[in-house]
Amino acid sequence: MDPQALSVESANIARHESAWQRLHRHWSVRIGGVVLALLVLTALAAPWLGTVDPTLFDAASRDLRPGQSGEITTLDGEMIKHRFLMGSDSFGRDIYSRVIYGTRVSLLVGIATALLALAFGILLGLSAGYLRWLDGPLMRVMDGLMAIPAILLAITLVAMWRASLITVVVAIAITEVPRVTRLVRSLVLSIREEPYVEAAVSLGTPTLKIMFGHILPNCIAPLIVQGTYICASAILVEAILSFLGVGLPPDIPTWGNIMAEGRVQFMAYPHNLFFPGVFLALTVLAVNILGDGLRDTLDPRMARRV
Repeated sequence: MDPQALSVESANIARHESAWQRLHRHWSVRIGGVVLALLVLTALAAPWLGTVDPTLFDAASRDLRPGQSGEITTLDGEMIKHRFLMGSDSFGRDIYSRVIYGTRVSLLVGIATALLALAFGILLGLSAGYLRWLDGPLMRVMDGLMAIPAILLAITLVAMWRASLITVVVAIAITEVPRVTRLVRSLVLSIREEPYVEAAVSLGTPTLKIMFGHILPNCIAPLIVQGTYICASAILVEAILSFLGVGLPPDIPTWGNIMAEGRVQFMAYPHNLFFPGVFLALTVLAVNILGDGLRDTLDPRMARRV
């Protein structure tokens, strides 16, 4: 192999190893990553961790406190003895099983919203930043969307359509697209002036190849960080929508639905709000901590301080 090529390859490997070492060493990445990994495992193992079906209920087991035992009627009509680890709600449903299954919904909403918002934001941001004739009209539309409070826009969009998981994800993603678009546009405006981009233009490289092959790879690090913040925001917004009664249907166990159903009896039975609230706060905190660590590590200016 050519010695010069070998040295270049060695330098690239060293840079990659350095980045991974910084990620592993940063406390935010380790703590946020471990907590988030545990939550993902909890969501995947919900059928095994959940003690009963979260939709099963029995009127005789209503409003039990954490640790009390009661009975639940199965779908087959059989009465079974059951210990309610986190208590039961006003319908006699197991709070523990509903919280565990709610982890699935929240993480799915957060990840799906982040991916959808990033996909459309990247496409619109690249177009606005590189195609000068499209910059003005497109960004004015984005400014108009950003002028509307995100939660009000999400409530309006969900109210216009039939409440479902897809509807909630799309509604929340629409509120996040303008922020991603502005971020990508600002990056493109600076990257397109770089010598390697100008050289590609002078060589007659197709526009799409320049946008997705030369400019987009240099935007990945900030977009990864932005994606974590979108994920945390989407989880929180979904809980707010469900709490207000305009999110997912009540038959789908979500942290927002659980807290909404328990808010009336909060003073007498605070466990209905406490346990889903702890899981919600822990998830949002873990994603935000992970995002802070990724920002400090992937941003070259911040990496020097790590």
